[in-house]
Amino acid sequence: MELSRPWLDHYDSDVPKSIDITNRPLFEYLDRTAEQWPKRKAIEFQNWSITYGKLQHTAEVMAANLRKQGIEPGDRVAMMLPNTPQMIMTYWAILKAGAVVTLTNPLYMETEIVHQLNDSGAKMLITIDLLWPKVEKLRDKLPVRKYLISRISDTLNFPLNYLYKIKCMRDKNSPRVPYNDTSVLKWDILRAGKETYSAPNIRPEDTALLQYTGGTTGLSKGCNITHANLGANMQQCHAMLNQLGQDREIVLGILPYFHIYGLTVCLNFPTLLGATMVPFPRYVPLDVLKTMHKLKPTLFPGAPSLYISLLQQKELDKFDVASIKYCLSGSAPMPVEAIDEFKKVFGATIVEGFGLTEASPVTHLNPLRGTQKPGSIGMPLPNTDAAIVDMEVGSVPMPPGKMGELIIRGPQVMKGYYNKPDETAGTLRNGWLYTGDIAYMDEEGYFYIVDRKKDMIISSGYNIYPREVDEVLYKHQKILEAVTVGLPHKTRGEIIKVYVVLKKGQSMDRSEVISYCREKLAGYKVPRQVEFRTELPKTMVGKVLRRALREEEAKKRENKG
Repeated sequence: MELSRPWLDHYDSDVPKSIDITNRPLFEYLDRTAEQWPKRKAIEFQNWSITYGKLQHTAEVMAANLRKQGIEPGDRVAMMLPNTPQMIMTYWAILKAGAVVTLTNPLYMETEIVHQLNDSGAKMLITIDLLWPKVEKLRDKLPVRKYLISRISDTLNFPLNYLYKIKCMRDKNSPRVPYNDTSVLKWDILRAGKETYSAPNIRPEDTALLQYTGGTTGLSKGCNITHANLGANMQQCHAMLNQLGQDREIVLGILPYFHIYGLTVCLNFPTLLGATMVPFPRYVPLDVLKTMHKLKPTLFPGAPSLYISLLQQKELDKFDVASIKYCLSGSAPMPVEAIDEFKKVFGATIVEGFGLTEASPVTHLNPLRGTQKPGSIGMPLPNTDAAIVDMEVGSVPMPPGKMGELIIRGPQVMKGYYNKPDETAGTLRNGWLYTGDIAYMDEEGYFYIVDRKKDMIISSGYNIYPREVDEVLYKHQKILEAVTVGLPHKTRGEIIKVYVVLKKGQSMDRSEVISYCREKLAGYKVPRQVEFRTELPKTMVGKVLRRALREEEAKKRENKG
């Protein structure tokens, strides 16, 4: 397939059109940063912090202890932790032990935990005491041999660590973990002793991360992501965002590290930059504003829902938030009005991009200083190719402006799905990753996501892209959020239903929503059903779960039938 790559002419002038990517074990990025800035703060959390020199040493002590606990190169070690220093330290320790990291969402339901840990064959699970009651019930269904249990107080200094322990002792609902010397161990044992270890024979093509897809379209699959994949994506991001790292950066870690987006932009990339990471175990808007005021962070990776939430805080004007230089936004389109308002209030540029788990994940970004086109995911990163092909066969290139399936190739693309050769063959074809996203490219090489192929609604023979309806609804002054789904219909095939969340103090009825849509959309795209809600189901990075809404509707039909 011949590519013209028009995007190369629209990179910022100091962004290289291609880069020489260095392949090395991922933990060597930590080693290089620790050598260059040993005394620079790597993590700042509450009243506790650690330098890069100390982080590297701690990770190697922990790696030695993982080996003593029976972890061998290639073993899968699962982590089910919120954003904490323990998460960061253990991540590097697992990699230095030569093992494979498997990140598990703490909010997963029991069936999801059982599926992921069994599918990965995880030998060890590292989690937090607050999640022990959920895990303990599942032990006889899991392959896990050892559980290492952490507490928030493990990375707090006096007096906060002491106060936290007292609080837990007084709280009758606080979990009581049955520690023993064999299978249920304290996370602290990983930091004990002086012996260090860093796996000597790890190859760049070895799997570093077995990252499970979000499961928004069904049972999650493990993506085999290599050291080289993750390292390449860090280098590509650095090439595109080369203004970052010239001074010391401070990065807010609100996006969950257990999600591939949060892992790359809030943990791996900051490590490459020698930035200070500020993890948040949970998102509390006021805590974020207080931290901005105190620590003066410079980089805020996030999602539209996070940025919009902060703009709605009543006490926002009490805090100095001017230190933020750039916000990297992904997972969903950001309304243009919200981008403008955020820029006015925070003084920060929101740079929209795109990625997917199978690509480690970043593939596209808007330029930092060049033209940022509203609604666009931007351009492919250096050393990344992207094309739009027909949705039937997937081999006919579409011209600029014509919609088709987005396909991608580059050094960040995964090896394949773990133990799923058929799914791998369907997704990785002739060197290209078939994303399942419907998109188009304009004449200048900017890409636009229209929808997921699986979300496309076919009503009375017409193809309808839900996101087009969403965007029309977002522009209504009374509507805060909206999402569109297709529901089965006897004669039409499918009909359109929209779920609407109104702004505070606003009111609308069904007829008002439909009348508004009739003014903005072709008749076959106008919703037939409207449901008002106080919130929409979302993933941890703010992506609305259309599948969850469709499943709700299916259950309603079952109950009626």
